Amino acid sequence: MEFPISTAPAIGGAAVVAPGILWLRMPLPYALDHVNLWLIDDQAGWVLVDTGYPDRQNRELWEAAFDGPMGRRRPSRLIVTHFHPDHMGLAGWLVERFGLTLETTLAEWAHGRMVSLDHGQAFVDASLAFYKAAGFDQGLLELAAKRGNAYAARVKDIPPVYRRIREGDELLLGGRKWKVVVGEGHAVELACLWCEELKVMISGDQILPSISPNVSVWPTEPDGDPLRRFISSLERFRALPDDILVLPSHGLPFRGLHERIGQLEGHHAERLEETLEACRTPITATELIAVLFRRKLDTHQLFFALGESLAHLHYLLGQGKVARDIDGNGVQRFRRL
Repeated sequence: MEFPISTAPAIGGAAVVAPGILWLRMPLPYALDHVNLWLIDDQAGWVLVDTGYPDRQNRELWEAAFDGPMGRRRPSRLIVTHFHPDHMGLAGWLVERFGLTLETTLAEWAHGRMVSLDHGQAFVDASLAFYKAAGFDQGLLELAAKRGNAYAARVKDIPPVYRRIREGDELLLGGRKWKVVVGEGHAVELACLWCEELKVMISGDQILPSISPNVSVWPTEPDGDPLRRFISSLERFRALPDDILVLPSHGLPFRGLHERIGQLEGHHAERLEETLEACRTPITATELIAVLFRRKLDTHQLFFALGESLAHLHYLLGQGKVARDIDGNGVQRFRRL
């Protein structure tokens, strides 16, 4: 892998990464403290790819970018790779501020809007049943109850109207053709953008240079197998040239797409072996966290780690390598076959 740009712009800053493409870096309130956003020069204005996290600081940074690097040229389009808060969280504000229409895949728009509007007790009840089955003790269940719908607490206004993009669509952006390549597993129907003329791909969170995208089972789909979908969808990206410049949502732009795909596959193969070995003794998903994550986790990371543990267990379940048993309290344990 090669990193042709060794230094990222400062938080709130911007840099040119390819002809007609501007890189903005915005802050996140997590251990992973930034997200990369991309602006494509579209002659009449700028195509915005992803929005940043929904808070006052990020809105102010957008206003500064509009007055500064964007040269007070209005955004002409808004494309969002997927529904997560750092990618779609400011969509409603940007749509209203600049008179745009959100463009994304159907699954990302529908999932984001649905979860953002779900403030009912049924969501909390379903979540508590999910985490109890995964092996949370009473203290962790109380934490989950307090957390509630964490997405809706952050994201308030996914637009009610959107324009659909799909796998294989060709979008004319900045006078060049960009093809939509859909990834799965990290999100439901994540839209990456590939420009053959520029040999550039905006990869969202699907392919990151130094960390593995979170691939989790969540309470809304408790029997899901997202890791199978993630690994399967990597084949779509292996069909692209190896020497393209990948613009990820976290970390630095890089070349060496095929090498990185191989690393991601290898990472999960190792995790699956560790998971299978741990299942020699029946184990809950909560107990598996300590096997797969050998570091101290904050509350935010804990829920992602639990989802990742379940993703690996469900993959092995689908492969027929483990069985799932449910005790009298509804707690699920997985054992090696």
